[in-house]
Amino acid sequence: MIRHIVFFTAKDPQDVEKIASDLSMLGQIPHSLFFEVGINRKVDRLGSEVDVIVYGEFENEEKLEAYKEHPIYEECIRRVRPLREMRVAADFDSVAPRPLPGASSSD
Repeated sequence: MIRHIVFFTAKDPQDVEKIASDLSMLGQIPHSLFFEVGINRKVDRLGSEVDVIVYGEFENEEKLEAYKEHPIYEECIRRVRPLREMRVAADFDSVAPRPLPGASSSD
């Protein structure tokens, strides 16, 4: 499995909600196993530069590439690029399953 994480900062703090909303359209692309967009709570004492986070899980490299080639992805870039300052992406291979919501480590 590939975990895909992208961090964004807004040029204007007033655009954070719009960026998150526009990025949410990526969840309509059918190639991910799991997808979510979140706004940084900015409570970390060592750094809070990031405004919006995109997180997705993909079965393999082919699914991730199909996601990036989808027309919705291109439309999202068109909408978000003018509003964002920074974009940093990271993809990594993971064999660990994502824990189910509400599950504790003792379950």
